[in-house]
Amino acid sequence: MNRWSRRKPRRRAWCCSFALPPSSPELTSISKTPHKAQPFPKRSVSVPNSPQSAKSGLPIVGRIDPRRILSPGRVSPIDSDSAPAASQLRSHSFRAPSPPPPPAAALDVKLKLRGKNGGSMVMEVDSEVLGANSEVFAGLIADCKRGGGGATMEVENLGVFSDTIELMFEDDDCITKRLINFGVFRSIDILAVSATIMFTKGVRCCLKYLEAVPWTEEEEEKLRSLFARFEFDDAARRDILGRLYLHDSVDSRPKVAQQLVWSISTSEDANARTEMKSLVKGLLCKSSVYEKNHLDLSKEDLYAVCDSCLSSLISLFEEASDIMPPERLMTKDTIKPLIERISRQVDNINWLLEIMLDGQVAEDFVDVWAHQEKLLKMHDIASPMIRYELSRVSAILFVAMGTRKLQCPLEARSGLLQAWFGPMLLDFGWLQRCKKGLDMKALEEAMGQTLLTLPLKQQYVLFMEWFRHFSRHGTECPNMGKAFQIWWRRSFLRGSEAVESR
Repeated sequence: MNRWSRRKPRRRAWCCSFALPPSSPELTSISKTPHKAQPFPKRSVSVPNSPQSAKSGLPIVGRIDPRRILSPGRVSPIDSDSAPAASQLRSHSFRAPSPPPPPAAALDVKLKLRGKNGGSMVMEVDSEVLGANSEVFAGLIADCKRGGGGATMEVENLGVFSDTIELMFEDDDCITKRLINFGVFRSIDILAVSATIMFTKGVRCCLKYLEAVPWTEEEEEKLRSLFARFEFDDAARRDILGRLYLHDSVDSRPKVAQQLVWSISTSEDANARTEMKSLVKGLLCKSSVYEKNHLDLSKEDLYAVCDSCLSSLISLFEEASDIMPPERLMTKDTIKPLIERISRQVDNINWLLEIMLDGQVAEDFVDVWAHQEKLLKMHDIASPMIRYELSRVSAILFVAMGTRKLQCPLEARSGLLQAWFGPMLLDFGWLQRCKKGLDMKALEEAMGQTLLTLPLKQQYVLFMEWFRHFSRHGTECPNMGKAFQIWWRRSFLRGSEAVESR
């Protein structure tokens, strides 16, 4: 062995004696005399940040019993004499004492659940709780006790049925909290199960929760289907049904649709009117997802509003043509420009016409528009920047007839073209510059197709009028060259062939 090497000190063994703890790094801060036992604190316990620790001024480590921590990673047991002290330490804890555990429930029934779509579940439950909460289970448990076996049930949804059974062991407040966590859709399923097994408390809590929250359309339809299958006897049921159905008689119901249409036609705010028109048209249109059997807007209601708009339009053109009496002029709304007021009434008429077309009740309006003699006379003397608004109404009718959306008798088609075909030729240039949603190519095509539905003699008069106007004004006139060629072929080529064949 190297003489310079020092002999390593041998680690001294020690026993679990509480009188003389061995030297340890942990005890260096406890006492400067390593072999002197520290007195064990009898009753006082200091906690960090407590008033007592502030008075003592000792560090936290100095207040730990030296017999509990002897070396890193090793804990010595405490003898029986120190057990009371340990209990005293715990008794001075600032935490509230934990409540005694509830008595164990008598899980005396095994409930076997089988799902209709597969899967199964076994629940051990208290027969007394189940019987007290459900009349169905009360009878089922009585049969099981007589037979000495478990209860077996086939259910639609295992998870929903299990949740419903668990709610039987809760009070009303806890059930409401759980329903909030479940959400509306699952709560409706729980309501259905509760009604099936006659779980009265569950039905009452579900109805109370569902009445107080908003529903989506899917949830509303699910509730409507549920209320059609079950009868509930509760005040919340009446409140929910009040949200689902209008219980008044048909005669006492307000004509909501008619009121909406009247309100829109008299509205003066352009933005609000545009939004409301889109909304109401979506509700009334034929392709709407909403039920139509409860809508109270009749053909007569639509035409009544339309007649009111036409009367207002006539008054506005009289004002524009300086033929309105002064006393009537003073009562009119002259705050907004005349052009804006005329455009608003034309928008209303076209909007009503679109609803009529969708409901296939617009054929009578063709006659109504064809016999507007006052508007036709004022069209001749009105400014082009105003009179073209009238041709916007004619354009809607031409497009509807040319695209086969509107069918009307020959007399109505002939009267419409004879009255408004000429004004349309004059206003076409302004319509191109102020389209306001019009598809001009579709309008040109529809005008030609509508002319081709007339007898050839009437077609001749109107096509020649168009040809003369087109030759003078060019692009300011609709291009109906394709329809003109069809008329030419039908009138002369095929007509001559038919004569020769005779």
